[in-house]
Amino acid sequence: MKILAFAGSSSSQSINKKLVQFTCTLFNTKNIDFIDLNDFEMPVFSEDKEKNGIPKQAYSFAQHIDNCNLIVMSLAEHNGAYTAAFKNLFDWTSRIPNRTVFENKPILLMATSDGQKGGQFVLAMAKNRFPFNGGVVLDTFSLPEFSKNFKEGKGIINEELLLSLKSKVKKIEQEL
Repeated sequence: MKILAFAGSSSSQSINKKLVQFTCTLFNTKNIDFIDLNDFEMPVFSEDKEKNGIPKQAYSFAQHIDNCNLIVMSLAEHNGAYTAAFKNLFDWTSRIPNRTVFENKPILLMATSDGQKGGQFVLAMAKNRFPFNGGVVLDTFSLPEFSKNFKEGKGIINEELLLSLKSKVKKIEQEL
């Protein structure tokens, strides 16, 4: 199994990236393609800019999707929605002819924040939206209060949350 793993954030200190990296250690594979949204910067999508062609970064992102068996992503939440960086990449990739964004790939969809809701708004938005763009959301996971429940070098330290995530990973591995 090959996993495509990324955080829906362009922050160099992304807590969502830390959650993705930790989560990937729970899978029984070392075949993991970690990508960084900063490597896919493009002009802000508009129909006028699309007339000049779809940027190569959108095609590159699509190729990463095509080359995986599972997508593990953790979306940062900005004002209850996707980050501008993720939304722009999503929009450009959706414009590639003859494809859906996620091409029917299974997804473990996650979010975290330092708040008590742990990115619940962006999770709900993505869970409802991604199937229309070829995403098969197998499960979701929210890690609330990141700074309280996650420690560098250890990962998730809240036993109940850790067991929940491990259970989801195990279930996904059995399905795939």
